[in-house]
Amino acid sequence: MTSIVENLRNVSCTWFNSLDNKRNIFVSMFAGTLFFIGWWFIIDANAKYPGEMSKAYHVCGVFGTISLFMINFVTNAQMQNDNSFNGGFLGPRGVRGWLFVGFVMGFAAVIAACWILFADFVAAGAQHHWPGVGLFLQNVFIFLGSLIYKFGRTDEP
Repeated sequence: MTSIVENLRNVSCTWFNSLDNKRNIFVSMFAGTLFFIGWWFIIDANAKYPGEMSKAYHVCGVFGTISLFMINFVTNAQMQNDNSFNGGFLGPRGVRGWLFVGFVMGFAAVIAACWILFADFVAAGAQHHWPGVGLFLQNVFIFLGSLIYKFGRTDEP
């Protein structure tokens, strides 16, 4: 008769059998976690100091989220000049333009959050700095999640 401990040692988790082909799974989970943590920062700041958070501050996070979707709608195969992608109105040039606009929106969201942090919370001498820091961290984490999701994955055949 075997004991419970012997049975537990023989159990193998399918997630960790071979880590080579699980790169896309781990990168996707890590990027999603960064996205969640980013939104958690702003939810926490808004819940803790609701009077100090303007509703307009949430526009930065919305633009960062739209940027995440714009950047990750484009695959690497669509950006190359090969003949595998010949659909659409503008072709690879339009795809690169779409990707550029997505990156500009992501950078603009981070820069706007930094501007709001220093203009409305640091230089203005606000009583609490956490709403501005939470807004800045939200946009940094969303943008980092977007970059990790875009460039951390590999194209599967």
